[in-house]
Amino acid sequence: MAAADPARPPDPAKRGGSELVLRILSALVLAPLAIGVAYLGGWSFAVFWGIAALAVLWEWTSLVVGTDRRSILMTGGAAVLLSVVLAGTLAEATVGMHAVRVLAAVTVLTMGMLAAAALAPRKQRAWVVAGIPYAGLLGISPIVLRSDEQYGFVAIILLFAIVWATDIVAYFVGRALGGPKLVPQFSPKKTWSGAIGGTTAAIVAAMAVGVATDVLNLLALGLLALVLSIASQCGDLFESAVKRRFGAKDSSQLIPGHGGLMDRLDGFVMAAALAVMVGIAHGGVVAPARGLLLW
Repeated sequence: MAAADPARPPDPAKRGGSELVLRILSALVLAPLAIGVAYLGGWSFAVFWGIAALAVLWEWTSLVVGTDRRSILMTGGAAVLLSVVLAGTLAEATVGMHAVRVLAAVTVLTMGMLAAAALAPRKQRAWVVAGIPYAGLLGISPIVLRSDEQYGFVAIILLFAIVWATDIVAYFVGRALGGPKLVPQFSPKKTWSGAIGGTTAAIVAAMAVGVATDVLNLLALGLLALVLSIASQCGDLFESAVKRRFGAKDSSQLIPGHGGLMDRLDGFVMAAALAVMVGIAHGGVVAPARGLLLW
């Protein structure tokens, strides 16, 4: 038998298979952790998403600024951290203080954006500023939803189900069926078949959560899943566009087989932010999860 050629590039099929195994193993660790922390709620949940938000801000600034980013990262990180702390106090706040604290968290992020704009290089200023609300929304959106004592956990599980079903099924359906590309200039691998398959799976997953938790307006949950699945896929495409703009394959190498946190949470950022907006618009700041679930 001939010896393997050391100069020959790795077999793409083998490389893809090993990456898939790493993705599955990482998911088997991270998904139960996320669900467990969501069940606990409180400051454990706030700390979990605060760390995620800071890590995403670090990845974002690495992409758009490079190595000379310490002052921007410290300024933006302080704003994101303080906004997460303010959101984390919602569960303990009186009814009249909920809106004040959410507004304070948004104000802190806005001040962080202004400070980062003053520190950022002119060419990257808009990109640097955009990273602060991006990371901030990742931190505070799930915390605001979870602050609803009665329905917060169910709302988070619904959000997980929609985003994860969209991501997983879109990946496998797209690989199996192929077909026309979704937005090839941003992400050459994503297809319309994957997008439709992922959205369909999200609707089914949302209805399953509704049946399991006695949130029985299945039509409303299906429509909500449709909208949030589309938002999740838009978030995925947005992050792909950012990476393509700055010539990066992954946002970092924090998660084996997955790349960085941005690569895993890109869809969740958009879906969670939209879910909070819908919940607050329908149920008020005091009960955003109720507003999201009960129609």
